[in-house]
This record gives sequence, structure tokens and C-alpha cells, in this order.
Amino acid sequence: MHEIFGVTPWGFTALAAAALLVGFSKTAVSGANTVSLAIFAAILPARASTGVLLPILICGDILAVLTYRRHAHWPTLWRLFPAVAGGVVIGTVFLAFADDAVVRTSLGAILLLMAGVTIWRRRRTEAPEAEETATRTARVKAGSYGVLGGFTTMVANAGGPVMSMYLLSAGFKKLGFLGTSAWFFLIVNSAKLPFSAGLGLIDGRSLLLDAALAVFVVPGAFIGKAAVNRINQKLFEQLVIAATVVGGLQLLLR
Repeated sequence: MHEIFGVTPWGFTALAAAALLVGFSKTAVSGANTVSLAIFAAILPARASTGVLLPILICGDILAVLTYRRHAHWPTLWRLFPAVAGGVVIGTVFLAFADDAVVRTSLGAILLLMAGVTIWRRRRTEAPEAEETATRTARVKAGSYGVLGGFTTMVANAGGPVMSMYLLSAGFKKLGFLGTSAWFFLIVNSAKLPFSAGLGLIDGRSLLLDAALAVFVVPGAFIGKAAVNRINQKLFEQLVIAATVVGGLQLLLR
């Protein structure tokens, strides 16, 4: 693999471990693949890492959909998609002009902010809202998280933690969370392919490396499926939030 982006055997081993973690995160702890994002960016050139990682994520998305497809909540997905589309367009423009340092700092700050807001909302005791106010609040929240999710997933494949925070704040339980997240990212990541190709992030070399790495996603997904049945709801939520914080700190401190 040395001829592909100059990847050494040790580098390929690290990428393979990151691909396995992608499979695990898609079927167990969404947001944990921010660690994979950091590994890919450390081994490969920053922009190239985004293009290589995207097809790997789609492989994980397909496995997650096959596992949790019956648990998706489609009204939530339809509410999110218009805002996400706007975020993807904004992210494409941003990626065309911003340098790596600006991208990392922006994403890290967004992820930490989302984790903080989610923790604050879950600890705050609120009086029940009137139905009209609650509906308006839900629409505003879906719009804001949707734009941020589209932006972060386009810029650095880092939309997982943002959408995790949204789904947790919306009160999704474990299986509903995983099923809705699986369909969301399969659709959104697939839609990103032409944008990434247009920016030159996906080409023959990146797809060749993807072909070698995709096989490692499968065992990761099986490990995740086995593990999720042993994780209770509270621990699941804590792991998702912790993965989001770690991902945000990695991006800020790199």
C-alpha cells in the first residue's frame, strides 16, 4: 500500500483499525468514529483523508441499515433533510476556501458546544410547554441541528456527533436512535459523493485504498451489534456524549 498516498504498513494497520472502529460506531456507539476521522487525518493528507473515509463510512451505513432498518423514525428524518441539504452546500463552499486549521477549530468548537447544550438540557427540569410552542421549538431545533449536521459531515465527515446530540435531545431510545441514525447517514453520505468527487477528494487512488480497507468495517459492525445488546440506555447515552467530547477535543488540540 506504500504507493497509495505513501501509506506504510504501520499506517495501513492504523487505517484498518480505524475502519473497524467505523463499523463498531455505526452499530453501537454513534459518534465514536470521530476517532477514526482523527486517525485517517493523521495518516493521510488532510483533504485526501476526507475522500478516503467517505466510502468507508457508507459501507458502515449499509451494515447499520441492514441491522436496524425497522427502528427508524421517518418523520424525524424528513424534518431534518431540508436543513441538512443547506448545510452540505454551505460546507462545500467552506471547504473550497478554508484551510485545515480553520476547519479543525470550527468543527471542534461546534462539537463541544453541542455536547454542552445536550448535557445542560438533560439536567434542566422544564415545565411542559404548550403544544404550539413545543412544535415551533422542535422545528427550530431540527433546522439548526440539521444545518450543523450537514455542514460538519460535508467538511470532515464529522456529522455523527452533531446528529447524536440532536437524537439524544429528542429523547430517542437506543434502537430508535441507531435505526434513525443509520438511514440518515446512508442517505446523506451517499448524496455527498458527487460533491466530494467534484472537489477532487475522491479519485481512483482513494477508491483503491477504500477497497482494501472496506473489509475491516464488517467485523467492526458485528462487534458493535453484539456489544449494543449489553449496553443499557444510560450507559449508551453517556458513551455517545463522551465520544462527542473526545472528538471535539481532538479536533481543537491537533
